[in-house]
Amino acid sequence: MFAPYQKVLSRPGALAFSGAGVLARLPMSMVTISIVLLVEAVYHSYTLAGQVAAVYTVAQAIGAPQIAKLVDAHGQARVMRPSLIVAMTGLIGLALAAMLHGPAWALYPAAALAGGTVGSMGAFVRARWNRVVESPRELHTAYSLESALDELVFVVGPVLATTLAAAISPVAGLLIAIGAAAGGGFWFLAQRRTEPTPSGRPQVGDRGSVMRSSGMIIIAVVFVAMGSIFGSVDVATVAFAEQLGTPGLAGVVLGVFACGSLISGLLYGAREFTMLPWKRFVIGILVLAAGICLFVLADSLVVLAGAMFVTGFAIAPTIITGNALVQQLVPSTRLTEGLTWVGTAIGVGFAVGSSVGGRVIDLHGAHAGYVVSMGAAGVAAVIVLSTAALLRGATTARATQPRR
Repeated sequence: MFAPYQKVLSRPGALAFSGAGVLARLPMSMVTISIVLLVEAVYHSYTLAGQVAAVYTVAQAIGAPQIAKLVDAHGQARVMRPSLIVAMTGLIGLALAAMLHGPAWALYPAAALAGGTVGSMGAFVRARWNRVVESPRELHTAYSLESALDELVFVVGPVLATTLAAAISPVAGLLIAIGAAAGGGFWFLAQRRTEPTPSGRPQVGDRGSVMRSSGMIIIAVVFVAMGSIFGSVDVATVAFAEQLGTPGLAGVVLGVFACGSLISGLLYGAREFTMLPWKRFVIGILVLAAGICLFVLADSLVVLAGAMFVTGFAIAPTIITGNALVQQLVPSTRLTEGLTWVGTAIGVGFAVGSSVGGRVIDLHGAHAGYVVSMGAAGVAAVIVLSTAALLRGATTARATQPRR
């Protein structure tokens, strides 16, 4: 099973940039939950905690595609080195404002500054794989590897954040995330040999947004709904664990969710498929939606963890296939921008899910947060079922055009 992964990792520079990318992506599973834990501990409000986390993710959703355009045109290192410095400054400001129990409004600009400049490290890593590998089969394996590593990050990150917050200080998880983002990010950017060649100023046909494609719009909207699932599940799980008197176990349960996805991602990448990607994408969303409906029935963290583990098997394959569809739909000179929109869409959804979920939990209790998750899952299922023909047409039309 691991032979395909060994092959792609043996490419010159691949192991180094992929390894650095793992460390640099650790904050994506730690920052939002660390914000929730820190703000709730200091200000005693899940509503405020969800709103600050939402500001961070919305700012990232707005800023990341613009940063990606600059990266495609001018290069990863040239754009992201100063951008990362600004992002780390924003996170440090947020941590200080909260620990000094500053006014609640001060948390919002710090979160916005950090989110708006942090970029999308996952898109940068995947863009490098397009330069390094030699065939679509290897690219499928590489994308699967990165999705599995994403899930490894989501196994480790929430556990680390909640454990540090409970055992040391509410701010500890956020500080570790800042260190990982800086260390991993600058290590990644220092590896210039595998960096994609900048395209320079976009040609006339490449100007504007890649979101002009109907296929990209469908994928983005579905991933917004998918992100809403993740955001509401995160906040609901933190609240449910606290309600049961075991707040430190929230990260463990969320890690189990990611662990199911990690395993399925590795299995998915080790084999070839004859089924078209758009069909696999639709099936993945439907399976995920069905599994999310089980969460609201859980009456203990053990039962919840079991349901999450099984449901997690639908996550990585769906995200892998979504990224593969993006690779089919956008010009090669705009690939970083296209891949960034996947993370952006999930980020927007996460913001909506965490904000709405936090408010509903404050009003109706922890389990009500999983009702929000069910609603988001239902929306995702309806969208893929109603637009499947459009998605098939968009990917088929693009496949008949020459790649640039």
